[in-house]
Amino acid sequence: MPQSQTTYHIACLPGDGIGPEVTRAALRVMRAVADEAGFALDVSERPFGGVAIDREGAPFPDATRAACLDADAVLLGAVGGPAWDDNDARPESGLLALRKALGVFANLRPVTVPEALTDASPLRPERVSGADVLIARELTGGIYFGEPSEHTADEAFSTMRYRRSEIARIARIAFEEARKRDHRVTSVDKANVLDVSRLWREVVTELHEREYDDVALDHLYVDNAVMQLARDPNQFDVILTGNLFGDILSDLAATLPGTLGMLPSASIGESKNADESRQRQNDKPDVSSKKDAETRHAASSQKGRQSVPNRHSDTEKAKAGLFEPVHGSAPDITGQDAANPLAAILSGAMLLDDLGETRAADAIRQGVREALASGARTADLGGKASTGEMTRRVAGQAVAVLGEGERTAMKA
Repeated sequence: MPQSQTTYHIACLPGDGIGPEVTRAALRVMRAVADEAGFALDVSERPFGGVAIDREGAPFPDATRAACLDADAVLLGAVGGPAWDDNDARPESGLLALRKALGVFANLRPVTVPEALTDASPLRPERVSGADVLIARELTGGIYFGEPSEHTADEAFSTMRYRRSEIARIARIAFEEARKRDHRVTSVDKANVLDVSRLWREVVTELHEREYDDVALDHLYVDNAVMQLARDPNQFDVILTGNLFGDILSDLAATLPGTLGMLPSASIGESKNADESRQRQNDKPDVSSKKDAETRHAASSQKGRQSVPNRHSDTEKAKAGLFEPVHGSAPDITGQDAANPLAAILSGAMLLDDLGETRAADAIRQGVREALASGARTADLGGKASTGEMTRRVAGQAVAVLGEGERTAMKA
């Protein structure tokens, strides 16, 4: 008797501008690999952002909220645009409400430069070739949300505040990610000036020594980190940082591939699997010396491909993660079949990682690399391929990757 097929429930929020076009592209590729890999996607499309304001008077309607809370994962397109600039209700306010509803606090942004795109980067090809950095940014604390804050005619102030628990939970996710990659974490702070950064460094160091000494850890001040990221991105594996510094570093890293159209992201809550790591104290390999850790930090070994923790392997259902391209709604090219769908497609790969479908996710990433290597380019990459053509190329390549893997496994 054949095994029953796993079905995942996806809440799709196309949003505004090119959002519907790129989410359609992502879902087309995800469904193609799902058919080949033997699982199914049940997609519920809901209004969000500006279109939701127009239809229902709010950027995050109750029915959309309910669908997101009931889903295994949420795929978001883009929100906002000049059509809603003068509205009392802003599309972007729906994002804060969505993140709060899902309980996400960690933003994971992988930045890679495929070999076929090294000539598109503003940095010299030899500097960006092979770059593969994951930025783990704390999303719900720090100066953006610290209280008190005030703005008067003569002065203004904001409060940068972090609790130990907030620092520890984002650090734990960064260390878990590093274990799947090159076992290196760089924590970025301003501990030479800010008390809050001194606490940040203290908590990260304690957690590392207690639970993650198989991962190499170093610390950089944010001003040095900015320079080092621009000078030699290959020296980094996972960058761990707070909300403000992560916002800045993420935007800098976004320049490496030469277009925002290549950058996916995931916003997630705590991984249940992270709890398991606390029980692995007797299974950790030795780090024999600080020199060994520094050597491993400098090595350019092959990094793991899984981009987010699998939070759905337990019997208790985890809250959905939020997966979205970094780019905006691009109203100037909306409806022209000209948007680059790759960031949304790669966000779909991160979504599948989160569901534990890593083989399918890897096939999508390989499909993107193969499509680019074949010469397919949208306008932002200096080419003429349409959204639809690029999507078809990636889907075909990804399915071929899965098929080849299946044939290889059967021969073995």
